[in-house]
Amino acid sequence: FGEIMDLQKNFEKYAELILKKGLNIKKSECFTVSVNEDTLPLVRVIAKQAYKMGVKDIIFLFNDDDLTLSKYLYANDAAFDEFPKFKVEYAEKYLKAGYHRLALHTANPELLQSVDPKRLDKWESVSAKANKRVQKYTMNNMVKWVVAAAASPAWAKSLFPDLSVEKAVEKLWENIFAATRVNLDDPIAAWSEHDKNLKKYSKFLNKAQFTKLIYKAPGTDLEVCLVENHIWQGGSGTSKAGATFFANIPTEEIFTMPHAYKVNGVVKATKPLIELGNTIENFSFTLKDGKIVDCTAEKGKDVLKTLLSIDEGASRLGEVALVPHDSPISNTNILFKDTLFDENASCHFAFGAAYSETVENGEKLSASEKKKIGMNESMTHVDFMVGGPELSVIGIDKKGKEVQILKNGNWAF
Repeated sequence: FGEIMDLQKNFEKYAELILKKGLNIKKSECFTVSVNEDTLPLVRVIAKQAYKMGVKDIIFLFNDDDLTLSKYLYANDAAFDEFPKFKVEYAEKYLKAGYHRLALHTANPELLQSVDPKRLDKWESVSAKANKRVQKYTMNNMVKWVVAAAASPAWAKSLFPDLSVEKAVEKLWENIFAATRVNLDDPIAAWSEHDKNLKKYSKFLNKAQFTKLIYKAPGTDLEVCLVENHIWQGGSGTSKAGATFFANIPTEEIFTMPHAYKVNGVVKATKPLIELGNTIENFSFTLKDGKIVDCTAEKGKDVLKTLLSIDEGASRLGEVALVPHDSPISNTNILFKDTLFDENASCHFAFGAAYSETVENGEKLSASEKKKIGMNESMTHVDFMVGGPELSVIGIDKKGKEVQILKNGNWAF
């Protein structure tokens, strides 16, 4: 009974963190939240707190892993031919009306392993194309948005197979609370302090305006040019309306925009990537003039090729992110098999779309202007991890001077 009460107390602290720091929700505002059977207990706590804070409306968007799997396994081929237009129109209408977005997800790393990759490929492409017009609301911070996670039996058993379901879920919640600082006495204050630290690093990097970064580690020798007038972001972001929010809970990264046509060399991933319900392991990329021209993988190479072929921009980088190896998530020594956590435990890149907030006046640029400055456009955005205790990152300034940014995986300044 005591443990359940503790979980309830932590749910309340977690809900408060999500609402006050994540969404920074105000009286009379509205938001959507994704719900499944495993997130429902937490969603109930979030909803209760939100309504008490004066929130006007919450739209609950239901999803379920088994129902998703049933469609992939048993639906006829025509079910994957088109994404219903009215669903996109509905999403666009509530986003236009100023509804903010809370994506509360549970990972299920093995869910889609039995699915025909062609079906995954088809649906990924069809749904990405259909939803491109709503993607801008989050990519350009037109609304406040947050991605946070909740424990589930499938996710917990995937991480802790030797424990009973109950113990595995309990252990996963413990690690989620540690990674998000909910286990501290005052998570809100801890996040304010954390935000200050992240801003300190982004301020240094913004002042330096390095023209390129050199990455060196076992299997990695990469030169990454940055776009001119790039902006390093980290910690809280700012919406179009000028409100601060945290897009990711947890977050440990400082990120900016690589030049889509000026990245050369090889880069080796240091953690597996879970995408389209499959695990991609021990993979690496060769890049020439910004394009991924070759990839290798011990497992999941076909899935990786699918991800890289969604559109032209899917084979170029859209994000470069620095994360110290010594961080709360990394220090759990757990591979969460979930991008939200694993990307914040490790330096990473993303292939696919760039964030407009990472270059001056990014949201005002036309398609041709974006291409001219080297800003990547794509329907996809997939993070992969390259950090670890052996990584060195050196910044080169406009005069050619070298500055050590990361040494042995941690901040060098």
